[in-house]
Amino acid sequence: MRRKTVIVTGLIGSGKSAVCALLRERGIPVYDSDARTKRLYDSSPVLVERLEAALGIGLRGEDGRLDRKALAARIFSDSAARETLEGIVYPAVLEDFKRWRARQKGAPFVALESAVILSKPLFDGLADAVVLVTAPEEVRLSRVRERDSLSEEAVRARMSAQRIPSGKVSVELSNDGTEEALRQAVDAVFFRKNSYICKILEEE
Repeated sequence: MRRKTVIVTGLIGSGKSAVCALLRERGIPVYDSDARTKRLYDSSPVLVERLEAALGIGLRGEDGRLDRKALAARIFSDSAARETLEGIVYPAVLEDFKRWRARQKGAPFVALESAVILSKPLFDGLADAVVLVTAPEEVRLSRVRERDSLSEEAVRARMSAQRIPSGKVSVELSNDGTEEALRQAVDAVFFRKNSYICKILEEE
């Protein structure tokens, strides 16, 4: 039987990774889509070759690996190039996730951490539930500025580019307080009996 899947998503600075770290503490396998995508770039020369052919430029550094700065520069302001990249990379990520999920044994469910997955039709139907991690805008702004050493203008530009399709969200999880408050919120959303997630997981 397919392992139940919960997508953990949220806008930049909301604290998706903090939530997923707490899930790992509770023995829940977490698929970090950003980290796994980078791993695919490094482990699959064919994937990089396909990107180079589709985008018409060399994307590898002297070590033969993907030059992520070159790729980012190519797609940053070119929506057509970005769609081309997504059309190649996202199917590879989806297959990687399915293989990874099939290897997870014993956990009540697996989590998939991603900021963008809900806006990509390719992933529709993948999740049994979607948890949206939320925090006030000013809190998110402060977190990202401290984490990435960016200006307020740069962070707000990133924030304005993000959208979460609300119609796909099962439940929201607030992360605007202390670490202990977040632990309690994670427990209530994911593990408390009769919570929405628990009811979904109990369904056949």
